[in-house]
Amino acid sequence: MTFSAVIVAAGSGSRAGPGQAKQWRSVAGKAVLRWSVEAFLAAGASDIVIVTTQDGEKALADALEGLSGWRAAPGGVTRALSVQSGLAALANRPGNEPVLIHDAARPLLTRAIIDGVLTALESADAVLPALPVADTLKRAEPGRDPTTTSREHLWRAQTPQAARRDTLLAAYAAWVEGEPTDDAQVVEAAGGRVAIAPGDPLLMKLTYPEDFAMAERLAGAARITRVGQGFDAHRWGPGEEVWLCGVAIKHDETLIGHSDADAGLHALTDAILGAIGEGDIGDHFPPTDPKWKGAASDQFLRHAAELVAAKGGAIVNVDVTLICERPKIKPHRLAMRQKLAEILDLPLERVSVKATTTEKMGFTGRGEGLAASAVVAVETPA
Repeated sequence: MTFSAVIVAAGSGSRAGPGQAKQWRSVAGKAVLRWSVEAFLAAGASDIVIVTTQDGEKALADALEGLSGWRAAPGGVTRALSVQSGLAALANRPGNEPVLIHDAARPLLTRAIIDGVLTALESADAVLPALPVADTLKRAEPGRDPTTTSREHLWRAQTPQAARRDTLLAAYAAWVEGEPTDDAQVVEAAGGRVAIAPGDPLLMKLTYPEDFAMAERLAGAARITRVGQGFDAHRWGPGEEVWLCGVAIKHDETLIGHSDADAGLHALTDAILGAIGEGDIGDHFPPTDPKWKGAASDQFLRHAAELVAAKGGAIVNVDVTLICERPKIKPHRLAMRQKLAEILDLPLERVSVKATTTEKMGFTGRGEGLAASAVVAVETPA
């Protein structure tokens, strides 16, 4: 099912304490807003509109650096007006397409929540993820002792809340009761049927300073580490230089291949693709396609890294081993590490390049070709 998303990121977040608005602050090394954008991209959102203030546009660009598939819209003085601004920005989308309205302050959004909301929308006018209230509730009015309130049939509403775009626009146009608390309430007031989808305790809203410490812990618990491995080999042929791990090395032979035959980059690309279950390099860049004839292999590696980011993941570290009798790799190893670190936007200490020989055995030992192997660790949402 195709869908669009509106992320409300126009609030000042004054209750979160001094400093930047909470949507621009960091949780587990990423801006709060970026978590949700990456989750929507990984789930296949057709369009993502982020509603923010004019002052927030610079912070927005910084927070989402390297990500595509999103655009900004001006925020309103209230949340309801910001949501309507986001819906207006989606005027190019079909009126019956589902739109998921999400608060930027809920960073730990998962694919399961998105899928659950979309599924429930098939038989409802609006859907919200929610959790049943588990704590005992007390009502404490000024000057009176606390009294216990029944928690039966009470739910804690979360976002993203979903409805078809036309439904939301009509419901907001008909709303006359003051500031609504959420989008499902607006559809409900217009006579629409609202359904509840399973919520997630991890999808907490960051409101107070102490919430950020909790989110840091939850972000680690909600992610897993995946390991991928890759291998590539090319034969030697006539030439004057060879490309290895993005570095050109003067040599009396070159590696033969459809692209630039950079075995190091090819092995590493396959390792990343393997870690996220996206096939191999040939699936994305077929050697039968003349478009890739002589192509620089760094674009293959960048593509694999972008796929990781689109899934809400991050590359933790990479380790490449080049297997050859010659050329000597050690004089070029630092340059190779620096190039890989640049392509993958990693600290140098997380990038390893090594070399070994096969003691004159096999095709590499006989000088017939060169091989490379790679291992990568990738962290993704669970």
